[in-house]
Amino acid sequence: MSIMRLILSIVIIVFFSLPVYGIDRNDKSFIRVLLGDVRPKLNDLKHIKKVASKAIIDGSVYSGEIEIWKGSEGYFLINVVNLEDYVKGVVTSEVGINWPEEALKAQAVAARTYAVAQIIRNRDRNFYDVTSSVFHQVYRQDEGAEQIEKAVRETKGQILTYEGQPIMAFYHACSIGKTENPEEVFGKNYPYLKSVEVPSTPSPYTLWEKKISFDTLKKALSIDKISDVKIKSYTSTGRVKELEFSDGKNKKTIRTTELRRILQWTAIPSTMINSVKVEEDGVVFEGYGFGHGVGMCQWCAFQMAHEGKNYKEILQYFYPGTEITTINENN
Repeated sequence: MSIMRLILSIVIIVFFSLPVYGIDRNDKSFIRVLLGDVRPKLNDLKHIKKVASKAIIDGSVYSGEIEIWKGSEGYFLINVVNLEDYVKGVVTSEVGINWPEEALKAQAVAARTYAVAQIIRNRDRNFYDVTSSVFHQVYRQDEGAEQIEKAVRETKGQILTYEGQPIMAFYHACSIGKTENPEEVFGKNYPYLKSVEVPSTPSPYTLWEKKISFDTLKKALSIDKISDVKIKSYTSTGRVKELEFSDGKNKKTIRTTELRRILQWTAIPSTMINSVKVEEDGVVFEGYGFGHGVGMCQWCAFQMAHEGKNYKEILQYFYPGTEITTINENN
């Protein structure tokens, strides 16, 4: 971001005494969060300053150490925060406060597991562990909701492991019918991530319709005004794998997961598309569910908790063969 945007986006409210985290790269009691959804492309970053403060960034409050880094593309901000406080913020942002207790606990364990796996993966090769956006997990300052405080406290340090290692605990908002196989989205198999049937949910994403303008699609696909769109292939779970676009002269086939990425994911909520039609001012997609479809379905966890399942049963259903392990705050 530009320096002017940085100034407008950040308001340091107050400086005060906070835990100052060390430089032990194996310490999983804290996490380094890149704030925002802009990631640096170059490795020419310079550390400018570290402050212990509370900050407001684009309307969200962050507590803990705030590091300012500068690169050729602008300024980047890192929030260094206690892992458990981070998990509270993720649960608040990802699901909300009025969910069943066992669903909140399941989300807390999944979020903590994902965070620890990213710490192991990224800390030795990057200046941050995760971003605060949907690229990893949405993270905003926890507002201290009692239900979430309790869920995180009662699962403190708990992560999912497979053969002794933290798993890639992918999760998503809503699947209808069944979840997706990871190789269809991430190009890789995981023994603990398999497509499973899911219950009906009260999700607001059960059915959706989205219209995308021709201009937006032209920029995304480098193709002139679209005259026809066809579903070209499906995944083994019935999701749309590839779409074929035509302007009457040229055709272009693209993986639906890639199109969602180019369009910032929410433009097409999921690959569970049941119809595509071309209208005068754009293309209308109709489908079900929300998210990539891999791992725990959050709204399905909501329903399972409502039906009496505990968080361990929910996690075991979506991540079969895993174990719950409690990590030491300093390991």
